[in-house]
Amino acid sequence: MKLLFILLIFGFCVFVGWKFANKYSRRKKFFDSIISFADKLSVEINFSRERLKVLLENCSDNTRKNLLEIDNRFIDFLDKKCELSSTEIFKKATILSNDEKDLVLLFLKTLGRSDVENQTKEIKSFVSRFNEIKSKCDTEHKKYGSLSMKLGVVAGLFFAVVLF
Repeated sequence: MKLLFILLIFGFCVFVGWKFANKYSRRKKFFDSIISFADKLSVEINFSRERLKVLLENCSDNTRKNLLEIDNRFIDFLDKKCELSSTEIFKKATILSNDEKDLVLLFLKTLGRSDVENQTKEIKSFVSRFNEIKSKCDTEHKKYGSLSMKLGVVAGLFFAVVLF
């Protein structure tokens, strides 16, 4: 019984460490996806001149999975099913800070509002901002992601030794 309790505590500590490490990994994947999404939009707007909703729906599944359903909420906005507000768009995006949410919301608000040349310039401007945030997320992931996991294992081992 005591061994089962120790294993349970160890597993809980490792889970908590993994959960914190996963947060940094998800932030990194989100900004990777939004950069590739914006690059694809820039190219598609220049060459295919397809409607924005069609471009969003034709985005790759891997990219859409990491966008935390922001793309689906934006499609709902385009279909006039919801409004373009921070609370509506970022329901599942709890890993983003308020400044990052504001930047993504501003990016979404500017889509489809100007001609092709200006739209491409605006998208490139947002991509450069997203790249800055992505580089910050990369350093945080390297620094804190593995640290969180290691601390979870060490804390689990500490409690296991103390309780044994």
